[in-house]
Amino acid sequence: MAHIVRKAALPLPAEVPETLQSAATAATDIRLREPRPVGFPLLFSSDGQLIEPAIAYLHEHGVQRAHTADTLRTYAEILYDWFDTLEQNRIAWQTADAAELVAYRNRMLTQSSPHGRAYSIRTINHRVRGVLRFYAWAVRHGWLSSSALVGHENDLCLSRHAAIAGAAPSADSGVDLFVLRQFATLPRPLSAAQARELLAGLVPPYDLMARWQLYTGLRVSEVLRLTVADVFGGTATAPPTLARPYQLIDVVRKGRKNGYVIAPASLLEETASYLSTQRRARLARLERARKAVEPAALFVNRRGRPVSKNRYQQVIHQTGRTCGFRATTHLLRATFACMMLARLEQLAKRDAAINPLLIVKVLMGHEHINTTDLYLRAISADHCVLGAVLDSMLAGAPE
Repeated sequence: MAHIVRKAALPLPAEVPETLQSAATAATDIRLREPRPVGFPLLFSSDGQLIEPAIAYLHEHGVQRAHTADTLRTYAEILYDWFDTLEQNRIAWQTADAAELVAYRNRMLTQSSPHGRAYSIRTINHRVRGVLRFYAWAVRHGWLSSSALVGHENDLCLSRHAAIAGAAPSADSGVDLFVLRQFATLPRPLSAAQARELLAGLVPPYDLMARWQLYTGLRVSEVLRLTVADVFGGTATAPPTLARPYQLIDVVRKGRKNGYVIAPASLLEETASYLSTQRRARLARLERARKAVEPAALFVNRRGRPVSKNRYQQVIHQTGRTCGFRATTHLLRATFACMMLARLEQLAKRDAAINPLLIVKVLMGHEHINTTDLYLRAISADHCVLGAVLDSMLAGAPE
């Protein structure tokens, strides 16, 4: 069975047996051109052999292209699941063809994930596309001279149909043979009563994190990346006095794109109160224990460490179940989008010179905006108008 081993830091010479101290000393002097960071995933087969093409693929995307840690983790999980499936069925990865990929896809349709839940169509398609992307990369970089999963060799049709005259071949024709039909689902945002009940059931700092998502539409990863300097431009000990009813907060969006959100004054006041009380107390407890402190992270847990993504998502889900409805971090973001769009539509009907859909796309950090001109039109609306919209939203939002 294939397995993943995370790269660890090199041991110090004093930490190894005396016979190995000279080698450990020499290892610290080796300078690599593109060193892999600590925690980098290394894939091994069941007999302890490195799966070199998979590691080279991850190295290119994680080190050379500097993709985010979440992207690298996703790619590693896809390759691990694929190579583990091949190994259990005693199939060499070089000879895998369309039949194996279809069987792999269909297995996910009928079996549960390791978490005990059924695979979603989105997850299945994402993994299938990841496998095809890996084989296309392997052919381009010489790990394979050719592959049945690349090009037109993956045609599974029992009988070939005549091509339509004048129709250009699709670039994704090979992918379309394997991916399943996927239908977009309409967002089902929380009602105002559900949002209030959810926030009332959350404990600090998760209640404040949920408010940030409800009031700004940030993704969960973007909330976790927030620092004190991002919000207040200073330290936690002396947040500046707010002179406006809102504040533009610069954030790093998905894919390291720059963006911003508009935070209302009430949210910033709650955040300043959290900094001066709960967060300060947790970091002080950490200092008394003489442990390393992470002062940059805005949200910290009881141990003074940055809140983890999994823990935050679990708390939101469990609190929603206790309240009697489904709640996720993505639903918090969708609730903001629907509330904002509804209010902006009302302003547009009153002859306000705004495009509600484009404004919401910018505030949500969506990528599908055709040209820079559309961005300019979206953000050309007066920020005071948007601040007034947020204030009116909060008048009926959770307290």
